[in-house]
Amino acid sequence: MKHKLLSVFAFAALALVTACSQQISYTDYVDPKIGTGGHGHVFVGANVPFGMVQVGPTSIPQEWDWCSGYHASDSTVIGFSHTHLSGTGIGDLFDVTLMPVIGEVKYARGTQDDPTSGLWSYADRSKEVARPGYYSVPLTRYGITAEMTATERVGFHRYTFPASEEAAIVIDLQNGGCWDKTSEAVIKQVNDKCIEGYRYSKGWANDQKVYFVAEFSKPMQELEITDNGLFGRVKYSTKADEQIYVKVALSPVSIEGAKANMQAELPDWNFEKTIKAADKAWNQELAKMRITSTDESAKRVFYTGLYHTMIAPSEFCDVNGDYRGADGKMHKNPGYTTYTTYSLWDTYRAAMPLMTIMHPERMTDMVNTMLAINDEQGRLPVWHLWGCETDCMVGNPGIVAVADAIIKDVEGVDQERAFAAIKQTAMNEGRGNNLRMKYGYIPFDEFTKESVAFDMEYALADGAAAVAAKKLGKAEDEKYFTERSHSYRNYFDKETGFIRGLDSKRQWRTPFNPRSSSHRSDDYCEGTAWQYLWLVPHDVDGLKECFGGREIMLSKLDSLFTASSEIIGEVASSDITGLIGQYAHGNEPGHHTIYLYTMLGQPWKAADRIREVLSTLYFDAEEGLSGNEDVGQMSAWYILSSLGFYEVEPAGGRYWFGTPLFDKAEIDVPAGVFTVVAENNSTENKYIQKIWLNGQAYDKAWISHKDIMAGGELRIEMGSEPKCWYEVK
Repeated sequence: MKHKLLSVFAFAALALVTACSQQISYTDYVDPKIGTGGHGHVFVGANVPFGMVQVGPTSIPQEWDWCSGYHASDSTVIGFSHTHLSGTGIGDLFDVTLMPVIGEVKYARGTQDDPTSGLWSYADRSKEVARPGYYSVPLTRYGITAEMTATERVGFHRYTFPASEEAAIVIDLQNGGCWDKTSEAVIKQVNDKCIEGYRYSKGWANDQKVYFVAEFSKPMQELEITDNGLFGRVKYSTKADEQIYVKVALSPVSIEGAKANMQAELPDWNFEKTIKAADKAWNQELAKMRITSTDESAKRVFYTGLYHTMIAPSEFCDVNGDYRGADGKMHKNPGYTTYTTYSLWDTYRAAMPLMTIMHPERMTDMVNTMLAINDEQGRLPVWHLWGCETDCMVGNPGIVAVADAIIKDVEGVDQERAFAAIKQTAMNEGRGNNLRMKYGYIPFDEFTKESVAFDMEYALADGAAAVAAKKLGKAEDEKYFTERSHSYRNYFDKETGFIRGLDSKRQWRTPFNPRSSSHRSDDYCEGTAWQYLWLVPHDVDGLKECFGGREIMLSKLDSLFTASSEIIGEVASSDITGLIGQYAHGNEPGHHTIYLYTMLGQPWKAADRIREVLSTLYFDAEEGLSGNEDVGQMSAWYILSSLGFYEVEPAGGRYWFGTPLFDKAEIDVPAGVFTVVAENNSTENKYIQKIWLNGQAYDKAWISHKDIMAGGELRIEMGSEPKCWYEVK
């Protein structure tokens, strides 16, 4: 009876906290334009958390900084597309684009040096409105104001026209994003208010299929379809300030699926109601973390970051659960929501661990989706996009995410099935893994690009596999994967103190410079020897032995942050950004590195560098990210680090302490609320002095996932004295 009463009280307390938090509009703290400058590549437009649809503007340029279709430096708009990526380093999607126009136009993307070369118009950015679930901008060429909102699978447009006999809404199925090309498309009129069709394309996703249904609030005078079938012009005569609404439902399965999605999610024409529903959906998710701070700018950075972590993975099934599999076949509802947009090389490090805290119920479905992908394509996903394996980036990142779910006992995941998928993927001989099995490492003369990076990421994934095997009592698998996870040691050159490329005869690659980079054609992936030296979060003790001891490793780690930031090479990777010395925060391989100080017994140095990164490489401006957002990873680092901890070890199940940024943070977890209180916290008082967990003195350098998910209070006393509160082993 006592336990039941406690549960009732805990539920009542959580309900009270939730009710109070919902009085605050957390979406007011979100600025979607943070990260639209520099190389942030973030999405700007309307969507709901983890929705299939991201409806927003697409610009003329098809270059690297326009991977999301939007950049702060440019105000061109070729139309409003229904799918966008956020923060990626490769562009794709931009499917089913609508553009309201006046008069005759050329059905082309156009060029900025010729205002009549295509559909495009300049957008009046001074009157642009971007907030979660809503986007609006005037199109100066046509005198039209475009507004949009969304549900999970439907984009909802409102266009305010001037008086014209030549008003129109153009449906564009040709112009996708960056490297995407249409392979087949159909536009078909159903009646005077409805069209339907599909767009097949090849690009990053090499066999993408999108089906759509579009409904118009006003009967069309005529639908004109171009000879190539890639453009449709819905003609109207409009009065001054007349508003025409358009609803566009998507499906990865069929036109019938798109119709069902429309009927289920947006049967009416209430635009304002849909905006409010989208805002409510975002507020409910953002309210799961509540921070106490007098710094309004920091709140905007925090909640914008939290928003960025919930754009993807995105739902990839119809309302009835049907989805298109990695085998290209249509699959019936598997009993869970299917997801896509798995940027796993980035997100296994922080975004997925954050997901296990904030969205454990979604994590169940995401992992089960990964297991289905394994069944359909024979291995876990690397970078999965709209049913297609892109194989982008190195290693086996899917193993880490699935192993993490095993370690954390994510509900609804069959652990034996999950481990079988891990083992099947780890033993796959493709992408250089066969060479590891032959030589014990990947030699650069037989695998000519990114050999070190591939091997080190494979080793890291093997470490995660070993931890999962241990939990499941699989001693032989644990031993095998543990030994294989040490393959990186072959690359450690004791003479230089760096990880270096090694050929099949065990000869070092020469010449060697640890600051040298040759993008996608050297031994590393988007990094230098300086950054890859530390990519051993699964075997820190082993790396320490390579160096010859803790003190030598710490000295080398110190020098990482004081080395010259110059990157040498004519084709150096543009991903190596956010530099403090040779520490590159703008790219993922180094995201755990600062926390090695805590693991090595000098947590005050971690605090110094974490505060430096939090305050100088994240800020409240368009250039407020130091590198690609990478589908939430960059922001997830900020969220976890500002709470005061970070999961360093892949599938480690524990979070190592750094320095909390806020005086108080509350996190909704299944058991109630987990609260982090930082006493005497300030710019000067950035060092942890003492820790208490639920009133008991706490002397560990980390906190377990289990303790966080149990709820309770983590109280941290902060001070200005560099200090180590735990025993160093």
